[in-house]
Amino acid sequence: MNSARITLVTLGVDDVARSVAFYEALGWQKSAQSVETTAFMTGEGIVLSLWDRAEMAADGGEGELAAGSGSMALAVNFDSPEAVDAFYARAGEAGAKPVKPPQKAFWGGYSGNFRDPDGHLWEVAHNPFWRLDEAGRVDLT
Repeated sequence: MNSARITLVTLGVDDVARSVAFYEALGWQKSAQSVETTAFMTGEGIVLSLWDRAEMAADGGEGELAAGSGSMALAVNFDSPEAVDAFYARAGEAGAKPVKPPQKAFWGGYSGNFRDPDGHLWEVAHNPFWRLDEAGRVDLT
């Protein structure tokens, strides 16, 4: 098994139920293994864990977790600029906070950014230099 992979991303959230509703509106599905303070949302080949921020901080031993520091971004790539526009609009309708509307990017692609209800930064992009396989995964070969 290749260990150079990410199978789960955990986001600290202030309101698990609100975050579940937001991500369900974007197409994620809540797993039956979810509990009151942690929701496991399944996507294409990855699990997004929405964990109560205070509980996550206590478990990690690092004290308070700042919301949406911007030191990292999560990204979803699409096969066309039109698909980027559609997903960005869908995120806005679900409660995302716009950061940068989709537009031509300096690197030759098309991308935009928004923050989820807890301030986590997301990028939606079309990279014409990357191929997406039939499951929507980036193929860099």
